[in-house]
Amino acid sequence: MNHPDFTELRRCIDEAITFNDLIRARTLSLEGLQIAEEKERAGEVCFFRAQLSIIEGKFEEAVPYLRQALVHNPLDGAAYNDLALCAVESGKIDGVLEIFDQGIAVEPDYATIHHNKGWFLNKLGLHHEALACFQKALELEPRRAVTFENMADVFEHLGEIAKALAAYKMALALIKAPFSQIRVQVEGEIRRLESA
Repeated sequence: MNHPDFTELRRCIDEAITFNDLIRARTLSLEGLQIAEEKERAGEVCFFRAQLSIIEGKFEEAVPYLRQALVHNPLDGAAYNDLALCAVESGKIDGVLEIFDQGIAVEPDYATIHHNKGWFLNKLGLHHEALACFQKALELEPRRAVTFENMADVFEHLGEIAKALAAYKMALALIKAPFSQIRVQVEGEIRRLESA
């Protein structure tokens, strides 16, 4: 598990990266790095350095930091999650599902890793498997707007347009005000489906 002092900070960074607020993500990551260095929390130092690399799009640079974070804390589901995502972003998809599963095994109540495994499965065209992951993420964190948004995409792939619309509308209701760009995208998807 994450050190209690860092749990909320990590959640905020994840949200900022998810909604493409990279300035906020960088500010929070630098704050986390400073706190981790002051508290001499080596695993957290590595984790926050990895976040800074991820924010800059330097996914391969983030990998050694994430591996080192796992040496310090082998129960860090977020480090496994980010390791899997860095592999995907680097085009190295062999073994990605196993990395997600390792993270789920050590931190099964971490909604983000279930969500991201679902995102990856959806990209692979494994829509039913993706849906199961999204449902688990929502079981753990029922107000995850991004999960509803991704579920809508799965439902659309499965030809279940009414469910896709309902999921997009739920996502729209849950997206926080600062993320207006994402709200506009979701509104566009709703209009597209309603006019089809």
